[in-house]
Amino acid sequence: MAMAGIENAMSWWLIALAIPVLFIAELVYFKIADKFDIIDKPNERSSHKSITLRGGGIIFYIAIVYFAMLFGFPYPWFLLGLTLITFVSFIDDVIDLSSKVRILFHFSAMALMFMQWGLFGGDMPWWYILIAFIFCTGVINAYNFMDGINGITGGYSLVVLGALAYINSCVTQFVMPELIYIAIVGCLVFNFFNFRKKAKCFAGDCGSVAMAFIILFLLGKLIIKTENLSYIVFLMMYGVDSILTIVHRIMLGENIFEAHRKHAYQIMANELKMPHIGVSLLYMLLQTLIIVGYVICFDYCYTYLFGSAFILSLGYIWFMKRYFYLHALNKK
Repeated sequence: MAMAGIENAMSWWLIALAIPVLFIAELVYFKIADKFDIIDKPNERSSHKSITLRGGGIIFYIAIVYFAMLFGFPYPWFLLGLTLITFVSFIDDVIDLSSKVRILFHFSAMALMFMQWGLFGGDMPWWYILIAFIFCTGVINAYNFMDGINGITGGYSLVVLGALAYINSCVTQFVMPELIYIAIVGCLVFNFFNFRKKAKCFAGDCGSVAMAFIILFLLGKLIIKTENLSYIVFLMMYGVDSILTIVHRIMLGENIFEAHRKHAYQIMANELKMPHIGVSLLYMLLQTLIIVGYVICFDYCYTYLFGSAFILSLGYIWFMKRYFYLHALNKK
């Protein structure tokens, strides 16, 4: 009993130590990014107007490396997959890579994560793995597309990680708690520099993709442990916005692979001139309310999942009918 208490105290000490370590790591990265001109220049998809350091989200990967080094590399295949996908995304932040190279690295990283989940062993049907590939690809791309204004990636991720920490602590443990807590610390450090009116840095593809991969790993572990798919409700806001925006663009006859500014959050920030932080807080608040409702209505989790998706979809459709004309006018 005493030994368990000592180990618990040591874990919290290492989690607390992550705060200054990750702050220093982020500041060192800023020096490197400034020296090598790793910057984000506004383009037709951007919702910002000034040049800003890119790739600050590398701190998410550094946080997981910190966890792995101090706690004995408990999830080696996950860490290797995260390394691959962060590496190729960081290179893509610096120089444009071909989509074929990115896809190769993404699929390789996801395969490694599936190995950590244990999907390639036993009697798992092949189509389970195919569905997992499609779902993970969708979430990673959605996270990347939604990373367009100050605070949204860090703030939204903080809500999701907080919910996963609660489930891991109070409902069912599906992963080492230190992994989630140190990921939260990394998120807080990033938010310190990004969740503000004039951001010091942006996440970059390496940040948004790495965070998506981390959350997918945790969510997958939870779903496999509980055999409950309804936990995808933790990504409901991003899911509805991303999927319905794709449907909307298809209806408009657009190429869905080209840059655009048609997400609901982009119209709020660009056409309605809402402050970036205000939009990010709105997404955080709505996702928090969805998760709280899910926990309260857990006995009816699948009904809640589909019901909340339906209500959010109606809200999205109303919003677009009410305000999309402003975006159309701005394009003329």
